[in-house]
Amino acid sequence: MYLSIGNDMAVRDSSILGIFDLDNTSTSKRTRDFLENAEKEGQVVPCDDLPKSFVLTSEYGFTRVHLTALSPATLEKRLK
Repeated sequence: MYLSIGNDMAVRDSSILGIFDLDNTSTSKRTRDFLENAEKEGQVVPCDDLPKSFVLTSEYGFTRVHLTALSPATLEKRLK
């Protein structure tokens, strides 16, 4: 099954490692460092709007950070 994360993007639900709220998690230095490193390594998939959350996926040995304008609660509802 796939999860639609907005901007005509979908990710395989089995590849999702976590869904994180940017407002809450970006206060942590470790999360900010992680996101900065992912950006430098080209692992971040941007969104067109102001991002509210990010979806961390790992598939075929590749880790991706998908930024999305959808809230984590909306994404969780879509998974169910």
